[in-house]
Amino acid sequence: MRSVPRNCLVVLAVVLAGEYLLAGERVLPPVPREMRAIWIATVDNIDWPSRPGLSTADQQDEMLALLDMCVEMNLNAVIFQVRPVADALYESELEPWSAFLSGRQGVAPDPPYDPLAFTIRAAHSRGLEVHAWLNPFRASHPANDTVSDTHVIRTHPEWVHRYGPYHWMDPGHPEARAHSLAVVEDLLTRYDLDGLHFDDYFYPYPVDADGGGKVPFPDDATWAAYQRQGGDLSRDDWRRDNINRFVRQVYERARATSPHVRVGFSPFGIWRPGHPSQIKGFDAYTGLFADARLWLREGWLDYLVPQLYWAIDPPGQSYPVLLRWWVDENRRQRHIWAGNAAHRALSTGRGWDEHQLARQVEVTREQSGASGNVYFSAKWFLKHPDTLRARIAALYRTPALVPATPWLEAPELPAPLAFVQREAETLVVHLAAETDPAGTHWVVQSRTGEDWSLQIEPADTRKVSVPGACDLIVVRAVDRVGNLSPATILAVP
Repeated sequence: MRSVPRNCLVVLAVVLAGEYLLAGERVLPPVPREMRAIWIATVDNIDWPSRPGLSTADQQDEMLALLDMCVEMNLNAVIFQVRPVADALYESELEPWSAFLSGRQGVAPDPPYDPLAFTIRAAHSRGLEVHAWLNPFRASHPANDTVSDTHVIRTHPEWVHRYGPYHWMDPGHPEARAHSLAVVEDLLTRYDLDGLHFDDYFYPYPVDADGGGKVPFPDDATWAAYQRQGGDLSRDDWRRDNINRFVRQVYERARATSPHVRVGFSPFGIWRPGHPSQIKGFDAYTGLFADARLWLREGWLDYLVPQLYWAIDPPGQSYPVLLRWWVDENRRQRHIWAGNAAHRALSTGRGWDEHQLARQVEVTREQSGASGNVYFSAKWFLKHPDTLRARIAALYRTPALVPATPWLEAPELPAPLAFVQREAETLVVHLAAETDPAGTHWVVQSRTGEDWSLQIEPADTRKVSVPGACDLIVVRAVDRVGNLSPATILAVP
């Protein structure tokens, strides 16, 4: 244990009925909890890098600018797309480098670096979580269809079908599913991730046929193989079962490999038209064969981010009505975080105006059972700092922790080793350099008279300045699933 200067006092808190007490009085206001995240999309260079072929230094500078923007807005997480088309924005022996980095698939960054490892280090040092976002079966995108010799289109063409402008790995092929699961396990094993994330691309969105109707997904071979093996599901139910099994296996693999990593899915915001009764629109259950309600009910995920990309008032796709429906379906009390359309926030018509996105945050906060927002996507906040970014930042004037996930396991953290010293006109809290097991953040609350201030700092922070006039300081650590440690209460010297 590090020595503590003689003019410093450390008193361990007493915990009663879940509240920290000092001299018989409640002293700690609750720490705010709210998911505040952005998607960083790499497919088609939507958010990052701004174009293919940038130098390593330019790519890194752009990522740091995104992360610094998140810190300025008091966000607490990024959802970073690292596998858009069966490729990799990280060093992988399973799949080739993404063309959205260099302009050509299979070509590494120059000079070499690992974008995911870089982003994790930079984000964690800023107190931000990183959730790795994977597309499980999409294998090409028309924005860049260069194909490496090591890509699945070349190595396993029997897994892949051309469908409209895309190539798509067949979810009905057991080896294709196994390959995507191997990618999941590889990421969980090698990277210090906080979350693993999937969006709504399982089977592709239907492609219009010439003359009307939809082009059927070309999975005749795998469907016939299923039938030969005695399968008795209908074709649509078989397709849904392929996705259900994949979702369940992803969750099981995560729990076995990295117990603290939260697994999340972001489905199309309407499960089925008519649920609830006023809702109209695309049917993800039949169109994408995605039964997200089942995944939620079965607890095959830690958080769900339905893409609620509609305005508040139009009844057919009402943001608050759909949010409430998803909350009502949440029988296992997983996290529900709304997916919000930042890319529509400055448009007009269909209920959208300049205040719509901020109103949606307030609606989310008012909905019991919903605990945060995730914005698509990062570039819109960069493009509109004085409007969109400013309006959302105004709602996040104080920092917040990501909601805790108590059903996951994490080693219990001890009360922090900390002491406080007066340095000129300020007070400086010194935090232990060695903590075993490691936490993710420090929570520092300081009291001045009747007022409290809150600071949430990344775990590698060693000094925190607090108001010089404060009379009490409380320090806690945060574990990998968001639980707070016992408190260390510091009397001001």
